[in-house]
Amino acid sequence: SALVLVCTCFNMGFNEVMADTLKNNNADTSVNGEFTAKSFVVMEESTGEILYEKNSDERMAPASLTKIMDMILVMEAIDRGKLTLEQKLTCSPYAKSMGGSEIWLKEGEQMTVDDLLKAVFVASANDAVVVFAEAISGSEEAFVEKMNQKAAELGATNTHFTNCTGFDEANHYTSARDTALFARYLMSNYKDIVTKYTTIWMDELRGGETQLVNTNRLVRFYPGTTGLKTGTTDNAGYCLCATVDREDLSLISVVMDCKTSQERFDESRILLDKGFSEYTLFKPEISDKVEQISVEGGEKDTLKINYECKNGKVLKREQLSDMEQKVELPEKIEAPIKLGQKIGSVIIESKGNKVAEFPITASEDIPKMTFKKGFQILLSDFVFMQLKNV
Repeated sequence: SALVLVCTCFNMGFNEVMADTLKNNNADTSVNGEFTAKSFVVMEESTGEILYEKNSDERMAPASLTKIMDMILVMEAIDRGKLTLEQKLTCSPYAKSMGGSEIWLKEGEQMTVDDLLKAVFVASANDAVVVFAEAISGSEEAFVEKMNQKAAELGATNTHFTNCTGFDEANHYTSARDTALFARYLMSNYKDIVTKYTTIWMDELRGGETQLVNTNRLVRFYPGTTGLKTGTTDNAGYCLCATVDREDLSLISVVMDCKTSQERFDESRILLDKGFSEYTLFKPEISDKVEQISVEGGEKDTLKINYECKNGKVLKREQLSDMEQKVELPEKIEAPIKLGQKIGSVIIESKGNKVAEFPITASEDIPKMTFKKGFQILLSDFVFMQLKNV
């Protein structure tokens, strides 16, 4: 049977994609030049810190960056056991009718969740994402309600979805910052499974009848790329959300409304190169940790403490010179004490300036000693001593 080839988006053919991909890209490595992207943001994944931004809260048409939210809901459905990778889902007449970027599902055709994930992550297939929407929520409309609920839950303030495909519609918008928030949530919680699909360059479906080529060429040509999603429509222009891991630093870049497909990749590379060259993720290594401190007026005399530096702190590489760190703790603390209560800090300084602070917290509750509790403890100790002497 004839091969069906799924390519970048809408009207771009395979030969055009490959010719464009194989261009010699010698983009400027600074950010001093003019960007065609109307909006962009670079975020560090583990901390959520913003490294660079331009019009990052402007509401813009997202095109298929919409599908990042779709995949959040799909991953959560898999996590809950509502979907399994081996499960087969059926294409409805409505899903078949989507058009745009697709894998040409037929009405009644069944495909596994695993293959549908390939179709969405690699080829941005609109028909496949609607199959997911209907399987999870019964209809695209009900699924879109969940998309908006999740966006609000994640703290997005400039996002509203009206469809799950990314087609241009009134009141369908997001921002570069919100898109980075969605990407951060997806990769922080589901990176192991997501990257099995987002790092595919070429693959196939239907036993080789349908060939897939990743719409995100950074996967093939930019070291460390783990994903994530391209998008293109008339209103949105050319968009890209890229996720890249190098050593201990994970960056998320979002460029929106670039003038050409080539420029979205070039400008993403410029931003990412700058981020990796200028920043690092710092976590303190404390050799002189204090394990516990004295407690006054509590049911216990000592408190074990926690040093919290879960995600570290993004620092400019130049700040690593003359780095000093010190532990600030009181000699004793007064009860009552609550689990997680901040009782001190690890202070990081560079050239005499504080560049980071990590909290030291209580590892347990210690109630204030009362007369009744004190009497109970004395009585218990007295009984124990008597029994010991018997």
